[in-house]
Amino acid sequence: MARKKRKYSRKASSKVESAMRERKQGTLRSGRSGRKVKSRKQAVAIGLSEARRAGARVPSKKSASGNGRRRKSANGRRRKSSNGRRARRK
Repeated sequence: MARKKRKYSRKASSKVESAMRERKQGTLRSGRSGRKVKSRKQAVAIGLSEARRAGARVPSKKSASGNGRRRKSANGRRRKSSNGRRARRK
């Protein structure tokens, strides 16, 4: 049986592990603002981006271009009519 190729390299997992450790100690800071990182997800993202910069095998990031279009507002169904009034619900 052929072995499955790893999605993330060992180097990438060690970078994520070290970022998680830094977060727990309270020394991990975000890049642009320099604020302390509190969420696990953000710590994982920082670890993966560090691994990418170091040349480790990490799958490419999902593009964030379509995310804004998919998100609906609270009044997602309601659309304004051309004259500025609310349109009726269908």
